[in-house]
Amino acid sequence: MNKSVDALAGTRRLIEVIARLRGEGGCPWDREQTLTSLKPFMIEEAYELNEAVDSGDPVKHAEELGDVLLQVALHACIREEAGQSGFDAVAGGLAEKLVRRHPHVFGDSRADTPEDVIRQWDRIKAGEAGVCEAPRPPDHGVPKHFPALERARKIQGRAAREGFDWPDIRGVGAKVEEELRETLAHLEDPDRTRLCEELGDLLFAVVNLARFAGINAEEALNAATAKFVRRYSRVQQRVHAEGRRPVHCTPSELDAHWEAVKREERGAAPA
Repeated sequence: MNKSVDALAGTRRLIEVIARLRGEGGCPWDREQTLTSLKPFMIEEAYELNEAVDSGDPVKHAEELGDVLLQVALHACIREEAGQSGFDAVAGGLAEKLVRRHPHVFGDSRADTPEDVIRQWDRIKAGEAGVCEAPRPPDHGVPKHFPALERARKIQGRAAREGFDWPDIRGVGAKVEEELRETLAHLEDPDRTRLCEELGDLLFAVVNLARFAGINAEEALNAATAKFVRRYSRVQQRVHAEGRRPVHCTPSELDAHWEAVKREERGAAPA
């Protein structure tokens, strides 16, 4: 007779290992960690997980998922040591919250589109928090340490769900043009304060344009940065082949190399 597979064996093993690392005679590094000291590691691991997703490598993805789970387990262990919610209670609480906020799956409610689900989720969440009088500001619950582009997108999305949004994308594009003109008008100001403000408004408007177009501004900027790195690395290689460094080239020479790299990428014959 085949033994039944214990689907939670790995989870229990992880909790046991973390408790051993944190316990008497455990690891000096793990034992000295606090919720505060672990904060940068959680952020770092989340970024590495996203990078693993982009790589398309399932082995790397699984490894990085484990590293994120390690941070969750450490946080839960520290709380449990203080007589608060441990890993099992956290997992159970999450499961109950998911059931409560998905009545279209676990109850009699209906939600036919992702937009319906989001509106229902927000309504249930507001009810859980007892929100029935004064509205909460759109940044409520949005971490201040979020990447700036993502934080702007999330806040804009919340306002949009309450009806505070442009009727169409042309209005958003016009706003970007307006903010660009205002930014350019202050380029020569000796006081950088106003220019900083206008640049912030321009970035905020661009994020709004991306959101309206269904594009994640953070991912778009990362892709543009990666493209620049790829192309500039080729410029460096081309200049190095001439026995020089970019700093020794004129702007027109660098621009010529840049355009040549772009042609190479498009599969055109170099000039």
